[in-house]
Amino acid sequence: MTHIHKFSFFLIVIFLTSGCVNRMSANWDPSGPITDIKTFYVIKLGPDERGINKLISDKLVYMGYKSTTGLGVDIQSNVDIVVDYADRWMWDITMYMKELTITFRDPKTDVPLGSGNSFHGSLTRKSPKEMVDEVLTNIFNKVKGS
Repeated sequence: MTHIHKFSFFLIVIFLTSGCVNRMSANWDPSGPITDIKTFYVIKLGPDERGINKLISDKLVYMGYKSTTGLGVDIQSNVDIVVDYADRWMWDITMYMKELTITFRDPKTDVPLGSGNSFHGSLTRKSPKEMVDEVLTNIFNKVKGS
């Protein structure tokens, strides 16, 4: 095999496996309270037209918490955690969510208490609902483990 063939083969392997990248992470400040948390407020990311804030809020309600969502101007004083998020989308035949980061913040100080991230390449893509489920599950699993 010539050097050009080897190099071409290498590029093809890189191209075919680049869509398989998965990465998940979560962290939680051990000094942050979790047992007293009952209410969440999910701040809608301004340009979000896909309703990711609603998916996050709905998942928190499904998990047994009280959760509301809005633009961040109407946060009630009884909220225990403010949630914000960042999503990144890519085009590969169709649009898909490549990365989602969710951050839990103290509503009084705006200090991050914990966060989670999920990153999927095009071959292992998940629906936005599945990405939200994955990130929140990882955050709460980290809380239970700390």
